Amino acid sequence: MAEKEGGTVVEGHEEGIKMASGLLQEFELPAGLLPLADVIEVGFVRSTGYMWILQKKKVEHNFKMISKLVSYDTEITGYVNKKKIKKLKGVKAKELMLWPPVNEIIVDDLPTGKMHFKSLAGITKTFPVEAFAAGK
Repeated sequence: MAEKEGGTVVEGHEEGIKMASGLLQEFELPAGLLPLADVIEVGFVRSTGYMWILQKKKVEHNFKMISKLVSYDTEITGYVNKKKIKKLKGVKAKELMLWPPVNEIIVDDLPTGKMHFKSLAGITKTFPVEAFAAGK
């Protein structure tokens, strides 16, 4: 894949989690945003911001503070910038009976403490950043 050219790649769960967590921290995104399991590979191309994550199986995570069930596919890709992930693929949030794909995540500058999740269907949801802190 051309997007992956020149990227840094780590393999295995421990190294993958470390790299994904480091990228979230570097780009000022909440640590609990990507609750991953059985990571196979994580890659990042610094020049473009392209990131990919491969995991053995789909993960569903319930963010209890906001009562939101989110599904993370076996392949997650997107472009990471400061406080933002664009062209996100592989993440869906349950809305009533539907699972619209989330394709952009934006974290507001302080002091609002809000995050915005946009879907291709035109749905935008806003939640408190602390709902996505690690372990929530």
